[in-house]
Amino acid sequence: MSPKKDTQKSAKNTTSINKKFKVFTAEERVAMRERIQELKASARRGPRPDNADGESTVLAKIDQMPEPDRAIGKRLHAIIKASAPGLSPRLWYGMPAYAKNGNVVCFFQSAQKFKTRYATFGFSDKANLDEGAMWPTAFALTELTAADEARIGALVKKAVRT
Repeated sequence: MSPKKDTQKSAKNTTSINKKFKVFTAEERVAMRERIQELKASARRGPRPDNADGESTVLAKIDQMPEPDRAIGKRLHAIIKASAPGLSPRLWYGMPAYAKNGNVVCFFQSAQKFKTRYATFGFSDKANLDEGAMWPTAFALTELTAADEARIGALVKKAVRT
């Protein structure tokens, strides 16, 4: 090869360097900013946030949600508090979440948060829901029936058992 060819760059390579890729959606970037704010607030408070403060923050976040997510969020909050009173409410990526020993066990994601057609109730890897080699970790919610509420209560109890 001649020395001239080694130093030349193709037009394709130089133009691709200047392109900006949008890896995250606007909603995902907002969630990451919310998580950073949560971490900063936690650092100011110390390692253990006040449970009453966490609960008021979670309830305020739920109150900001549009219907029907607001109603589902309020009902989920009541179910989780009744099923596992030891869980501490807190925000996690801007979503209402419930933690045990500082680790998020379950969370509620409004349909509006990522502009989806349904809300999501999910569990983190800290939840003790293991059943064989495969088990569900998130559920789509469009409404809550009495049967759904009973199932969620049972799952939350199972998730926090030691």
